[in-house]
Amino acid sequence: MVGRNGRKMAGWALAGAAAFAALRALRRRPADIAGEVALVTGGSRGLGLLIARELARQGCRVALCARDVRELDAARADLEGRGAAVLAVPCDLADPTAIEAMVAGVTDHFGRIDVVVNNAGIIQVGPLETMTVEDFERIMAVNFWGALRTTLAVLPQMRARRSGRIVNITSIGGRIAIPHLLPYDCSKFALRGFSEGLRAELADEGITVTTIVPGLMRTGSPVNAFFKGRQTAEFTWFSLGDALPLTSMGAARAARRIVEAMRRGEAEVTLTWQARLAGLLHDLFPGATADLLGVVDRLLPRGDGAGTSTRRGMELASPLSPSPLTTLMNRAAREYHQFAGTAEPSPEHARRIGLA
Repeated sequence: MVGRNGRKMAGWALAGAAAFAALRALRRRPADIAGEVALVTGGSRGLGLLIARELARQGCRVALCARDVRELDAARADLEGRGAAVLAVPCDLADPTAIEAMVAGVTDHFGRIDVVVNNAGIIQVGPLETMTVEDFERIMAVNFWGALRTTLAVLPQMRARRSGRIVNITSIGGRIAIPHLLPYDCSKFALRGFSEGLRAELADEGITVTTIVPGLMRTGSPVNAFFKGRQTAEFTWFSLGDALPLTSMGAARAARRIVEAMRRGEAEVTLTWQARLAGLLHDLFPGATADLLGVVDRLLPRGDGAGTSTRRGMELASPLSPSPLTTLMNRAAREYHQFAGTAEPSPEHARRIGLA
């Protein structure tokens, strides 16, 4: 009797597993997003611009928001040149009122918003002793609160239609706290937690939430990151990591994978094998990982006596960056509109990357 019951239970378990696998496969079938309206925050340059290009290539009407009007104009021209229907809206995501107005404007223009990609973010690099409470507040205001408020502003219309897609661009820094990136790490840890919980709470409302956990990508972003402490030394190590094929992923490939994950309704995708490996080691050996990060921190530039002043990456130059070692990053920075805004590179930086 026990044996027969055991076999019956095993049979039910196998049937359940098969049904779950079939449902999972069905849900993973890529959706057709042609004609949908996609809002991409921070869409004027870098990864955001590339995601917008991919969405447009697949037939979406695209709305972009960013703070810099010159960057937005360049991005709009780029996408219109590819045949896309584009709306560019200046918006400071640290301002709740501006977010509400931006979402309302996009909805009025296109009639609805089907996809939200929370991509906008600030990167600030430097040791903790150079960071202030205001640095943490400024980065949280954009990277976390900006994404949260944009999502909450769009959710009512998605709930009314019982359909929608939300993509949150977090970071491996939201899974492992990388030294010299503490304000950024904090914001991405918060966004990843929000994204995971949001998916669970919206699962029965026809709205999918996809969490993207990128490692280093060749978007050219170090030139628009902010550096504190020994600024040139900080820029050097950060930009080299972003530039080398061994440590980073091509940004166009990353954008295609992000849009594919959104179309399939995947829960979480970690980009780059390096980030996947680091995340696995952290989960399996958290104590050893913490000790290793302490060693990494000791190898990074000290901030002793450097003060709390901030400079943008494009204002900095060292013998190693920009240089032939950062050729891929330099090319990405030019191609993905990192120099399209009002910020100007230093004469030395511009000369080395061929802008001068």
